[in-house]
Amino acid sequence: MNSLLSHLQPTATNMIRLDHAHLMSVFQQYRPGATTRVKKGLVATICTALEIHAQIDEEIFYPAMREATADESIRKSLEEHAEINRMVALLRKMEPDATDYDETVMALMREVMHHMANEETIVLPAAERLLTDSLGDLGMRMTKRRLQLVAPRGGEIALNMGRAVSGNAAALSMTALSALGLAWAARSNFTATSAHRLVDHGVVNQP
Repeated sequence: MNSLLSHLQPTATNMIRLDHAHLMSVFQQYRPGATTRVKKGLVATICTALEIHAQIDEEIFYPAMREATADESIRKSLEEHAEINRMVALLRKMEPDATDYDETVMALMREVMHHMANEETIVLPAAERLLTDSLGDLGMRMTKRRLQLVAPRGGEIALNMGRAVSGNAAALSMTALSALGLAWAARSNFTATSAHRLVDHGVVNQP
């Protein structure tokens, strides 16, 4: 059973990489010349995605890394999270027509890109060396936690995606869903449940 689930569930490090890619996809939708409504929706979607990503990392992934290593890169990454959270809180209080709104969004983008680069070149490779046997379990815990965090914010998320839609509505909505990890989390939840059912019905043998 564990062998089957390991092929269906994302690992912790792959989940983080996917979060990074999806966030960048939403960032790339942002245009200084967009309407106030679209800007507000995109930035709120970005902020929600960053809040959920950071909380999951800090509750599950980084504690596991701290148990495995005392490397300075872990402390630095958590400091970067704190700065990103500060900037997110600042943007939450701003209106899109503020003179420094675009500048603040770009500053957040640069900070997030810097953090992603550090994680992907230092932290995630270290995790794949040090946490090899637990990455699948951590990924399952992170998926479950994501669903818990997203569920009570469903109305807020839908409202912000509605604001952000302009032009190619379907593509933008999928980008926003991906940034929040909803598509990946839903698929992971489905495949894990399906795997259990296959075992229960004897279709797949449990190792």
